[in-house]
Formats: sequence, C-alpha cells, structure tokens
Amino acid sequence: MSTMHTEKRTLLTVFTEASIEQLLIRDMDRLGVRGYTISDARGKGSRGVRDASWDESRNIRIEVICAREQAEALLAHLQARYYSNYAMVACFSEVEVLRPGKF
Repeated sequence: MSTMHTEKRTLLTVFTEASIEQLLIRDMDRLGVRGYTISDARGKGSRGVRDASWDESRNIRIEVICAREQAEALLAHLQARYYSNYAMVACFSEVEVLRPGKF
C-alpha cells in the first residue's frame, strides 16, 4: 500500500461582488498569486439576498490555495482596498494538498 505525501497550505476563500472581478484578478497577479478559482455564488447575508437575477446583484467566490503568509498578505490588501466599499467576506482554512509544488 502506498502512502500519499501531502503538505499543508492555506485556502483563502473570498465572497464578493462580481463587479470587481477584473480588479481582483489584476491585484492577485500583481501580488504573485500562482493560481485561483473563481465561480458564481448566490446566497443571503447581511446585505440581503444575492441571487444574480441582475448584474449588480451577482456575487463570486474566489478560492486561492497558497502559503499562509501569501494568503494573509492578499487578505490584508483586500481589506485595505475593498472592504469599506464592497460586500466582501473571507475566511482561511488549512488544507492538505497533493503536488505541493503547484502552490
């Protein structure tokens, strides 16, 4: 039986307004993020229902797996630049990854 080799990384998940997607992509590229996943998101929170029925109510979910230090730096940037003017929440999770060189 083979043993899987995994390494720990941090998953940063950000839920925010789709209207700033291109700005966030530019920021992640500038900050050296090697990869990310962006998907549409719907739900309800402190600002009400976000159901994507019109462009201004669309939300996205951004997921980045990287070293903890990079995740913290990215989130600090997002907080400083976007938190006061856009609906945005974020969380960290510790994950174990295969192929750690990708992250």
